Amino acid sequence: MKQIIAKRLSLLVFVLFGVTLLTFFMSHVIPGDPARMMVGQRADEETLQEVRRQLGLDQPVWVQYFTYIKGLFAGDFGNSIRTQQPVIDDLVAFFPATLELALSAFVIALAIGIPIGVLAAVKKDTVVDHGGRLFSIAGVSTPVFWSGLIGILIFYKLLGWLPSGGRIDLQIPPPTRITGLYLLDSLLTGNWAAFKNSLWHLILPAFVLSFAQLAIVTRQVRASMLEVLGQEYIRTAMANGISGSVLLFRYALRNALIPTITVVGLSFGALLGGAIVTETIFGWPGMGKYVVDSIAYLDFPSIMGFTFVIALGYVLINLLVDLTYYILDPQIKE
Repeated sequence: MKQIIAKRLSLLVFVLFGVTLLTFFMSHVIPGDPARMMVGQRADEETLQEVRRQLGLDQPVWVQYFTYIKGLFAGDFGNSIRTQQPVIDDLVAFFPATLELALSAFVIALAIGIPIGVLAAVKKDTVVDHGGRLFSIAGVSTPVFWSGLIGILIFYKLLGWLPSGGRIDLQIPPPTRITGLYLLDSLLTGNWAAFKNSLWHLILPAFVLSFAQLAIVTRQVRASMLEVLGQEYIRTAMANGISGSVLLFRYALRNALIPTITVVGLSFGALLGGAIVTETIFGWPGMGKYVVDSIAYLDFPSIMGFTFVIALGYVLINLLVDLTYYILDPQIKE
């Protein structure tokens, strides 16, 4: 296990280098001038060139890139062109909101997707199975922006059950910041009014974000369970009198989860990156909305910082997936 961790962490450097290289040069070939957007269209040429010099945009692209890489090694993501704040400070401020939304959607996807997948496999070719497959197809094929707008229309406008956006009502003070996760901070400080209100705001965007990944988890669990249930050792266990929940969960599901872990791990990474659309629709103050606003301003440092954090998250999640393989089945060898 130590060798796996060391190998994955060594590869982390190359992955992040490639991500920064591609993202940096792709962002700089996009037509537009962030300095012009800062000073406005009526600013004179002298003012424009001074701002370009301050931002380092007067340097060749390769010089700008190596300056950026040098800053990364020092923990400096640069300053945001839009907010005029250090990008690392912006990411620290906005990341907890995205993490809370992604974690909630992840829990929903697992809590609903795994039981549906198991039930569909056990009830193969029945109404339950067909319903599960229909649900999976709907989840995979439905765009997030459409399901988000429909959710707001039904649960906010028509039924009035849930709020349409934001993390908490304006009249309710946010909980004292400890982790930045409103639900956890509310519990730690005993702020039950903030806990209830923030949970109420979280339900709809979390379900919308989880819908596609929930469907993917359901399909993978069903396929893995069908394969495992057809194995010889399952039939042997049944012949020895083992049946019911013991057979299903102790023997079948444990092995069926091994290939599912990969999908689950990538699903969480997709939730972090895919929160962009959900946060924009629901006005959720997380990294997704932050980077969308930054793109509109051609805020290269903010875009690069967001991409770096998401890439780092994907690599670390893949590492956790590999370690989980060994926990579920110690016989697996690299």
